[in-house]
Amino acid sequence: MGRSVRTLLPGGLAALLVWGTACGARSAEERGPVVVLRQAARDSMNAAFARSNEHWNELADLNTMERMLGTIRPTQREYLGCLQGRVNGEAVEIDGWVPARDMKQLQLAVAGSCDSVPRLVGTWHTHPFRADLRNLPVKERRLSTQDLQTFGGSRFRVTLVMWDHDSIDAALRTRSGAMLHPARVVVR
Repeated sequence: MGRSVRTLLPGGLAALLVWGTACGARSAEERGPVVVLRQAARDSMNAAFARSNEHWNELADLNTMERMLGTIRPTQREYLGCLQGRVNGEAVEIDGWVPARDMKQLQLAVAGSCDSVPRLVGTWHTHPFRADLRNLPVKERRLSTQDLQTFGGSRFRVTLVMWDHDSIDAALRTRSGAMLHPARVVVR
């Protein structure tokens, strides 16, 4: 019996080390302030972004002021969603979202309510493309100062902005209450 234990031990240790390494890599990825966004949630966010941006480049005949105001012919509108998930230590895990109630969508702003949303952890919104003078896309690639101020005054753990397919910026509130921006986002 002593010999068979010695024979199995190296193989068993190797299997244990491989298993432990795989588990360690996964937990390291989700350790310390991070937003874990489920693939299905991100895919549905991409679809909402595409719908709210499908006519962004149909403003060539308008002047700069008309484009910026979005009052003549708004071709896209910001979108607001309520993020659902859970907090796991310093990680905020997002597995779904629902549209905000009473959403007021403008070209460069959005408002709505996430009150009474079960498992609410935060919000997400779009920064739609705007056309420049040559009718090329102008993209706001991060949470704005106003976005961060709104998040700072909220009770939410996370806020996200999407400015293109699969392009997300995040701010996260740590357990201690500190705001971290930009926060790391992991899609699974």
